[in-house]
Amino acid sequence: MSFTLPDLPYAHDALAAKGMSAETLEFHHDIHHNAYVTNGNKAIEGTQWAGKSLEEIIIGTYDAAAVAQNGIFNNISQLWNHNQFWEMMTPADSKMPGALEKALVESFGSVDEFKTQFSAAGAGQFGSGWAWLVKKADGSLAITKTENGVNPLCFGQTALLGCDVWEHSYYIDFRNKRPAYLTNFLDNLVNWENVAGRM
Repeated sequence: MSFTLPDLPYAHDALAAKGMSAETLEFHHDIHHNAYVTNGNKAIEGTQWAGKSLEEIIIGTYDAAAVAQNGIFNNISQLWNHNQFWEMMTPADSKMPGALEKALVESFGSVDEFKTQFSAAGAGQFGSGWAWLVKKADGSLAITKTENGVNPLCFGQTALLGCDVWEHSYYIDFRNKRPAYLTNFLDNLVNWENVAGRM
Protein backbone atom coordinates (compact mmCIF):
# COMPACT_ATOMS: atom_id res chain seq x y z
CA MET A 1 0.00 0.00 0.00
CA SER A 2 1.45 3.35 -1.01
CA PHE A 3 1.42 6.49 1.12
CA THR A 4 -0.79 9.46 0.26
CA LEU A 5 -0.57 13.18 0.86
CA PRO A 6 -2.83 14.04 3.80
CA ASP A 7 -5.12 17.02 3.47
CA LEU A 8 -4.21 20.05 5.52
CA PRO A 9 -6.30 20.22 8.71
CA TYR A 10 -7.29 23.79 7.75
CA ALA A 11 -7.62 25.89 4.62
CA HIS A 12 -4.50 27.15 2.85
CA ASP A 13 -5.22 30.70 3.96
CA ALA A 14 -6.24 29.82 7.52
CA LEU A 15 -2.86 30.70 9.05
CA ALA A 16 -2.28 33.87 7.04
CA ALA A 17 -3.44 36.23 9.79
CA LYS A 18 -0.94 34.52 12.11
CA GLY A 19 2.06 34.87 9.84
CA MET A 20 2.04 31.84 7.51
CA SER A 21 0.60 32.80 4.14
CA ALA A 22 -1.53 30.78 1.76
CA GLU A 23 1.34 30.95 -0.74
CA THR A 24 3.68 29.31 1.76
CA LEU A 25 1.21 26.49 2.40
CA GLU A 26 0.59 26.02 -1.32
CA PHE A 27 4.32 25.59 -1.94
CA HIS A 28 5.14 23.76 1.28
CA HIS A 29 2.25 21.29 1.45
CA ASP A 30 1.11 20.94 -2.15
CA ILE A 31 4.59 20.82 -3.73
CA HIS A 32 7.30 19.98 -1.18
CA HIS A 33 5.31 17.60 1.05
CA ASN A 34 3.76 15.97 -2.00
CA ALA A 35 7.23 15.41 -3.49
CA TYR A 36 8.25 13.46 -0.38
CA VAL A 37 5.14 11.29 -0.79
CA THR A 38 5.79 10.65 -4.49
CA ASN A 39 9.53 10.05 -4.14
CA GLY A 40 9.11 8.01 -0.99
CA ASN A 41 6.65 5.67 -2.66
CA LYS A 42 9.00 5.22 -5.61
CA ALA A 43 11.97 4.59 -3.35
CA ILE A 44 10.35 1.78 -1.34
CA GLU A 45 8.64 0.08 -4.29
CA GLY A 46 9.96 -3.47 -4.62
CA THR A 47 12.03 -3.26 -1.43
CA GLN A 48 11.70 -4.88 1.99
CA TRP A 49 10.09 -1.63 3.18
CA ALA A 50 7.05 -1.79 0.92
CA GLY A 51 3.99 -2.30 3.12
CA LYS A 52 5.76 -1.15 6.30
CA SER A 53 4.62 1.84 8.37
CA LEU A 54 6.33 5.21 8.14
CA GLU A 55 7.73 4.72 11.62
CA GLU A 56 9.13 1.25 10.83
CA ILE A 57 10.83 2.57 7.69
CA ILE A 58 12.33 5.59 9.46
CA ILE A 59 13.77 3.54 12.33
CA GLY A 60 14.89 0.74 10.02
CA THR A 61 16.68 2.90 7.44
CA TYR A 62 18.30 5.54 9.67
CA ASP A 63 22.08 5.17 9.75
CA ALA A 64 23.62 6.94 12.73
CA ALA A 65 27.11 6.48 11.27
CA ALA A 66 26.31 8.07 7.91
CA VAL A 67 27.19 11.64 6.99
CA ALA A 68 24.22 11.72 4.61
CA GLN A 69 21.15 9.52 4.87
CA ASN A 70 19.83 7.34 2.05
CA GLY A 71 16.99 8.30 -0.30
CA ILE A 72 14.40 6.06 1.34
CA PHE A 73 15.03 7.56 4.76
CA ASN A 74 15.17 11.15 3.53
CA ASN A 75 11.82 11.06 1.77
CA ILE A 76 9.90 8.87 4.22
CA SER A 77 11.19 10.77 7.25
CA GLN A 78 10.29 14.11 5.70
CA LEU A 79 6.85 12.73 4.83
CA TRP A 80 6.35 11.82 8.51
CA ASN A 81 7.80 15.12 9.74
CA HIS A 82 5.37 17.14 7.66
CA ASN A 83 2.40 14.99 8.63
CA GLN A 84 3.17 16.02 12.22
CA PHE A 85 4.01 19.65 11.42
CA TRP A 86 0.58 20.58 10.03
CA GLU A 87 -1.14 19.04 13.06
CA MET A 88 1.12 20.98 15.42
CA MET A 89 -0.32 24.29 14.16
CA THR A 90 -3.80 25.76 14.33
CA PRO A 91 -5.62 28.86 13.11
CA ALA A 92 -7.54 28.95 16.40
CA ASP A 93 -6.37 30.65 19.55
CA SER A 94 -4.61 27.90 21.45
CA LYS A 95 -4.18 28.01 25.21
CA MET A 96 -1.41 25.93 26.72
CA PRO A 97 -2.91 23.19 28.93
CA GLY A 98 -1.85 23.34 32.57
CA ALA A 99 -0.09 19.98 32.57
CA LEU A 100 2.10 21.00 29.63
CA GLU A 101 2.89 24.37 31.17
CA LYS A 102 3.87 22.66 34.43
CA ALA A 103 6.14 20.23 32.57
CA LEU A 104 7.84 23.04 30.65
CA VAL A 105 8.43 25.08 33.80
CA GLU A 106 9.85 22.03 35.60
CA SER A 107 12.13 21.22 32.66
CA PHE A 108 13.28 24.67 31.54
CA GLY A 109 12.52 27.05 34.40
CA SER A 110 9.74 28.94 32.62
CA VAL A 111 7.69 28.88 29.43
CA ASP A 112 9.63 31.91 28.19
CA GLU A 113 12.93 30.10 28.76
CA PHE A 114 11.59 27.08 26.87
CA LYS A 115 10.72 29.36 23.94
CA THR A 116 14.15 30.99 24.08
CA GLN A 117 15.95 27.64 24.01
CA PHE A 118 13.67 26.21 21.30
CA SER A 119 14.18 29.28 19.10
CA ALA A 120 17.94 29.13 19.65
CA ALA A 121 17.99 25.48 18.57
CA GLY A 122 16.11 26.28 15.37
CA ALA A 123 18.13 29.38 14.57
CA GLY A 124 21.36 27.54 15.31
CA GLN A 125 20.66 24.56 13.05
CA PHE A 126 23.16 24.98 10.21
CA GLY A 127 21.46 24.54 6.87
CA SER A 128 18.20 22.63 6.63
CA GLY A 129 16.62 20.79 9.51
CA TRP A 130 14.19 20.87 12.41
CA ALA A 131 13.91 22.08 16.00
CA TRP A 132 12.12 19.75 18.41
CA LEU A 133 10.64 19.52 21.87
CA VAL A 134 10.93 15.83 22.72
CA LYS A 135 10.08 13.42 25.49
CA LYS A 136 13.01 11.09 26.04
CA ALA A 137 12.73 7.42 26.94
CA ASP A 138 13.14 8.26 30.64
CA GLY A 139 10.16 10.65 30.46
CA SER A 140 12.18 13.86 30.68
CA LEU A 141 11.71 16.72 28.22
CA ALA A 142 14.49 18.12 26.05
CA ILE A 143 15.01 20.51 23.16
CA THR A 144 16.91 19.11 20.20
CA LYS A 145 17.74 20.01 16.62
CA THR A 146 18.24 17.66 13.70
CA GLU A 147 19.71 18.01 10.24
CA ASN A 148 17.70 17.59 7.06
CA GLY A 149 14.92 15.03 7.64
CA VAL A 150 16.24 13.36 10.78
CA ASN A 151 13.65 13.26 13.55
CA PRO A 152 13.22 12.12 17.18
CA LEU A 153 12.10 8.62 16.19
CA CYS A 154 15.71 7.92 15.23
CA PHE A 155 16.76 8.34 18.86
CA GLY A 156 13.87 6.57 20.61
CA GLN A 157 12.24 9.89 21.51
CA THR A 158 8.65 11.14 21.23
CA ALA A 159 8.19 14.29 19.16
CA LEU A 160 5.99 16.71 21.10
CA LEU A 161 6.61 19.80 18.95
CA GLY A 162 8.62 20.26 15.77
CA CYS A 163 9.38 23.32 13.69
CA ASP A 164 10.59 23.02 10.12
CA VAL A 165 13.56 25.31 9.53
CA TRP A 166 14.12 24.44 5.89
CA GLU A 167 14.01 27.68 3.90
CA HIS A 168 10.86 26.67 2.03
CA SER A 169 9.01 26.83 5.36
CA TYR A 170 9.66 30.52 5.96
CA TYR A 171 11.32 32.31 3.05
CA ILE A 172 8.15 33.57 1.37
CA ASP A 173 6.90 35.21 4.58
CA PHE A 174 10.10 36.01 6.47
CA ARG A 175 12.83 35.97 3.80
CA ASN A 176 16.11 35.14 5.60
CA LYS A 177 14.83 36.03 9.08
CA ARG A 178 14.66 32.53 10.55
CA PRO A 179 14.63 33.76 14.20
CA ALA A 180 11.55 35.92 13.49
CA TYR A 181 9.83 32.92 11.90
CA LEU A 182 10.56 30.79 14.98
CA THR A 183 9.26 33.46 17.35
CA ASN A 184 6.08 33.79 15.31
CA PHE A 185 5.67 30.01 15.23
CA LEU A 186 5.83 29.75 19.02
CA ASP A 187 3.76 32.85 19.77
CA ASN A 188 1.03 32.51 17.17
CA LEU A 189 0.89 29.18 15.36
CA VAL A 190 1.44 26.30 17.78
CA ASN A 191 -1.49 24.06 18.66
CA TRP A 192 -0.61 23.60 22.32
CA GLU A 193 -3.47 21.14 22.87
CA ASN A 194 -1.91 18.93 20.18
CA VAL A 195 1.48 19.18 21.88
CA ALA A 196 0.02 18.24 25.25
CA GLY A 197 -1.82 15.31 23.69
CA ARG A 198 1.51 13.81 22.59
CA MET A 199 2.87 13.60 26.13
